Amino acid sequence: MVTRPCPACGGRLRFWRSVPASDPALGSRSFELLRCSACGTAVTVDDAVVDLHETGAYGGGSPRLSYAALPVLRRFDARRLSVLGAPVGARLLDVGAGRGRFVLSARAAGYDAFGIEPSARGVSAAALIGAPVEHSSVADASISEGSVDAVTLWHVLEHLDDPGSALLRIRDWLRPGGALLVGMPNLDSWQARIGGSRWYHLDVPRHRVHFTVAGIRALLERSGFEPVRTEHLLLEHNPFGMWQSIVNRFTRTPSYLYNLLKRNAPARSRDALITAAALPLAPAAAALEVVAGLAGRGGTIAVLARRPGAPPAPPASPAAPSSDPPLRPE
Repeated sequence: MVTRPCPACGGRLRFWRSVPASDPALGSRSFELLRCSACGTAVTVDDAVVDLHETGAYGGGSPRLSYAALPVLRRFDARRLSVLGAPVGARLLDVGAGRGRFVLSARAAGYDAFGIEPSARGVSAAALIGAPVEHSSVADASISEGSVDAVTLWHVLEHLDDPGSALLRIRDWLRPGGALLVGMPNLDSWQARIGGSRWYHLDVPRHRVHFTVAGIRALLERSGFEPVRTEHLLLEHNPFGMWQSIVNRFTRTPSYLYNLLKRNAPARSRDALITAAALPLAPAAAALEVVAGLAGRGGTIAVLARRPGAPPAPPASPAAPSSDPPLRPE
């Protein structure tokens, strides 16, 4: 019997399905998913607590073609800043900053941006490009209350067993009226239904919580935030995610092209031939994802929320002395 509540809305969790591991290093291992009967969010059951955040696709070294992809990645960063909508010059914290690329892009755009990252490998990579990223988790970070104007959590929250505790801490760091932008996979997407147990964005066991739109909005409200809007049309992950989810149904290696680019799968493989043969399907997959996004069923979503309250008013400037002569009494 499942006794723990849904981490998103507090509803009841029930066994849903078993799914194969998303990393080739785990071979044929599978993991159980529990799903909430109220908001539809799912949770990965991992009794052995397999941690793959420093190995496999998350290991060291630059991905293949990473330098060629930099102009596209910078456009993705600009889009993220646009959705966030914080004024230029705002103090911006990127939680789970990884190698610091987004922090550097935000600073180049005029923001007072910095990041925190629990991986020492990621912090070292950020230092090499001059991005100010502190080696810290949300639980350990020393950030003053009300000292940050905006926070981004880009594909981070789904990696946490207790995302609610993280959001409560982050809420305290934000000033009243400050913005929070959360990016994550959407379990209630067309992509997830097409991919089934081999959906690209399941990424078990690294992904601990698989949110729906209803689930993340419930969690944000329970954590003291006011959701503002949800974006479903995102080029950063969605077109590739739709294509890779379709191809996953035919390859043995999970998400073969993704793992190949991450140097986590061999180039000489039967799956390489299948992947190459499926490349002409990419435009159709991208078009299908656009339709899904327009229907409010994007494969990944970006949710903008705010900490309630108005920002403190700036102190009034002292009145300038009048040049008019004093009035004489009647």
